[in-house]
Amino acid sequence: MQIILGEENAQSLLEKYTLLELDMIKLSQDTEALTAYCVLDDLSFDNLVMIEQNTNLHNKLIENYRKKNWDYCEQAIEHLKGLWNGEVDSFYDEIEQRVAKYKEEDPGADWDAVIHQY
Repeated sequence: MQIILGEENAQSLLEKYTLLELDMIKLSQDTEALTAYCVLDDLSFDNLVMIEQNTNLHNKLIENYRKKNWDYCEQAIEHLKGLWNGEVDSFYDEIEQRVAKYKEEDPGADWDAVIHQY
């Protein structure tokens, strides 16, 4: 899986590739969070047939993750694993682990779903 950072970089690739939003990452206290995207360029025929539906489900996963809708996330991940030639499964595994952790201990009201790398 290839990953790129930033909306500007994503926009330059949208016409040629399928992009899936992953996480938002903040590299320092003084910068805005950047959105991380995975670039999918070698999709199987099965993925191409259902690309719009699968992309919508992935986007709903991200949306509901940020809303702390953990049950929806678990259900979506169950359907998403194995898609995209398995390239995104490591991301889904990571989100699944986070969701399990957050279900046990709420991340708090100030949680912004951003990964802070500083």
